[in-house]
Amino acid sequence: MYRFLLSRQWVILTLVALLLIPTMIRLGIWQMHRYEERTARNQLVSDALSSAPVPVERMTSPGHVVTRDERYRNVSATGRFDTSREVVVRRRVNADEAVGFHVLTPFVLTDGKVLLVNRGWVPADAPTQTAFPKVPAPPAGRITVTGRLMPDETTAASGIKDLKGLPDRQVMLINSEQEARRLGAVVLGGYIALTSPAPRGDTPQLIGRPGDEDAALNYAYAIQWWLFSAAVPVGWVVLVRRELRDRRESAQEQAERTEPAAV
Repeated sequence: MYRFLLSRQWVILTLVALLLIPTMIRLGIWQMHRYEERTARNQLVSDALSSAPVPVERMTSPGHVVTRDERYRNVSATGRFDTSREVVVRRRVNADEAVGFHVLTPFVLTDGKVLLVNRGWVPADAPTQTAFPKVPAPPAGRITVTGRLMPDETTAASGIKDLKGLPDRQVMLINSEQEARRLGAVVLGGYIALTSPAPRGDTPQLIGRPGDEDAALNYAYAIQWWLFSAAVPVGWVVLVRRELRDRRESAQEQAERTEPAAV
C-alpha cells in the first residue's frame, strides 16, 4: 500500500519537504542571530547614552573615525560658536516628519581646533527650499557644550547623495573632512548632536535620542520558522495517512463492485 510513495508526485513532494526543513531551521537561526545583534546594539546605545560626559578630545581627534563603540557617547567641550561659517544640512526631518534643515555650526575650542556641532532642526520657512532658513543664534562668548558623539555621514552609510552645486552655505552631509577643507581649519573627526545648552526658543529643535530597535520581532520570527520546520514532517505524515486511507477506501469499493452477487 506504500508503493505510491515511489510515484513521481510523492517523490517530488518528499524532496521539497526535506529541503524545507533545514532551510526553515537556518532561517530561524539567522533571525536569532539578528535578535542577539540588535539586543547587543540596544545595550551598547543605552550604555553610551547614559555615560557621563568626557572631554571631546579624549574621544576623537582630527581625522579620527568614530567607531560603533564611541557613537552616542556623551562628550563636552569648551569654546565659542563661529556663526559666520555656519551651514545648514538639507532635507532633514524632525519627529513630526516635517522637512527642514539641520544647523551645523563650527565650535572653536580653546586650543584652536574645531568641533562640528549639530545644533538641531529648523523648518524650511523660506519661500523656496533653496533659500537659507532663519536660524536662531547660539549663546555668544565662551561656553561649555555637551552632546552625543556621532560619526561622519557618508553616502554609503546614509544613502544620501552628496549633491554638488548647492546654494551658498548649504550641504547634504555632515562630514568633518569636507568641513575641514571648507573651513581651512583643523577639525575633529565626527561631530556632536547638541544636548546642552538647550535653545532659548522653539528652534533649533534638539535632535532626539535614538530609539531601540525592536529585537523582539526577530525572536518571534525565529520561533515561527522553527515551528514551521516542525510542522513540515507532521504535515507530510498527515498527507501520507490521508492518501493511504483514500487508497484503502478506493480498493474496498472496487472489491465490493467486483464481488459476485449472492444467489
